[in-house]
Amino acid sequence: MPTVKINSLARRATISFAVRPLVAVAVACGGPKTGVPAEAPPGVSLQPLRAAVEFAFDSLDARPVSARSMRGKPTVIAFVTTGSLPAQAQVDYLVAMAKNDGDRINYAVVALDDSGARELVELYAKALSIPFPVAMADAPTRSGAGAFGDVTAVPVTVVLDRAGRVAWRVDARVARNAEIRAAMRGL
Repeated sequence: MPTVKINSLARRATISFAVRPLVAVAVACGGPKTGVPAEAPPGVSLQPLRAAVEFAFDSLDARPVSARSMRGKPTVIAFVTTGSLPAQAQVDYLVAMAKNDGDRINYAVVALDDSGARELVELYAKALSIPFPVAMADAPTRSGAGAFGDVTAVPVTVVLDRAGRVAWRVDARVARNAEIRAAMRGL
């Protein structure tokens, strides 16, 4: 069997050729030069941080679900409907995360169900043993015109930084614990 010898100069040339086009593509797409990845995974927003989101939802209990009450800590908000199995799976992930996080991170669920379904949402929260605040969305939010934009493709999971700005968002799919934790790193 013949053997092939590769000298170090040839190897460097090959590596140089393989790397340079990737760097050029990444820089052209706004990659390493700007610190923003060239392409996001499906359902993940790469929008830069904007002003803090102002919101206040009608909580099922005395714990407020508002911009003011959530500021100062990273916050995870899941927009769900009671009839969505993926939304239920998302809530299950958040319940498990909240058990480990204590008071370091705010969690909330906002139900997009019609305001007449409040009792159903209360049963949903009880059945899923949700330990954090659950709220009913207002009419603008249910129609996709609220502070978070269109959240009708449930589940929608949003991570807010300590200042209340949207740092990360996933629409229409379940975000797993590791993915959410990675999004919160450094917040």
